[in-house]
Amino acid sequence: MRVVLTVGRYFRRHFGSRVRKIPISLQGFTCPNIDGSVAKGGCIYCENESFSPSLIKISKASPVKMNFSLTHNPLLPKQLEQLKEQFAWHSNFHNEKFGIGKYLVYFQSYTNTYAPFDTLKALYDCALGLPNVVGLSIGTRIDCVGDELLDLLGSYVKLGKEIWLEYGIQSVYNKTLEITNRGHGIEGAQELFSKTRQHGIKVCAHIIYGLPGEDESMMLHTLDSVIAWGIDGIKIHPMYVIAGTRLAQMFRAGEYTPIKLETFSDLIVQSLKKIPPSVVVQRISAGAHDETLLAPKWCFDKNIQMRYIRDKLREEGIEY
Repeated sequence: MRVVLTVGRYFRRHFGSRVRKIPISLQGFTCPNIDGSVAKGGCIYCENESFSPSLIKISKASPVKMNFSLTHNPLLPKQLEQLKEQFAWHSNFHNEKFGIGKYLVYFQSYTNTYAPFDTLKALYDCALGLPNVVGLSIGTRIDCVGDELLDLLGSYVKLGKEIWLEYGIQSVYNKTLEITNRGHGIEGAQELFSKTRQHGIKVCAHIIYGLPGEDESMMLHTLDSVIAWGIDGIKIHPMYVIAGTRLAQMFRAGEYTPIKLETFSDLIVQSLKKIPPSVVVQRISAGAHDETLLAPKWCFDKNIQMRYIRDKLREEGIEY
């Protein structure tokens, strides 16, 4: 039986104990395909509150939005306060309930490198100074990471911190990226992965199975591509439809058919046969657990989908 290197197994192997990723969502952050820098409206499937419930707890009414050209960030004191408050709540919960005493701060929602450099440095420095924090994981896009940022993150690595950049690739097909309104193509991704890893920063690629217009061979080609570029971790998500998104409009108009659980599970089996044993498989499922989920309904209950996927994997001699 081949045992997959999950993120939990990786942390226990690397740190000798359990480590919890603490999700952080900060007021003012956005994406360049939301604010009009490269596109408007965001990705057609994106309703960030569905991916990060923390956003519901903070004010979204601020007129200030992060971007590279912002010369003064009046939100920084509030962002630092939110960072500390969210970390304290999550870390206390996981320590008291599960006895976990080491943490990786995960800047999760929107594009967490799309802000003035001074703001990013202040937030990252603050996070790394919080109790028992061993590193950072930062969600971002390939068009929002520059050399100055890589140098900063690389300096943390030299201090012994565990630093991950989680790149939302989704697909390596420019046509798909255009359909989904990503606001960028795939050009330069391979070089960026290489440059990131040269700084000692670990790369986690996010990809999605079930995007509009893609068949199974295209989905697996995306996987093959990011593996060939060089990765340390991977997250694979099924595409699901959230109310209020443009994908929801396509679904209701009969222009989009969600991926079936059987198809997704077969793809996961094929994928885990391809992914090298040294790559950390951080996620093979996703969903929304409230009435905003329109389809596919199997994405409502993570336990149901994971039982089905695990059974399929065990049939192939793979333990997740």
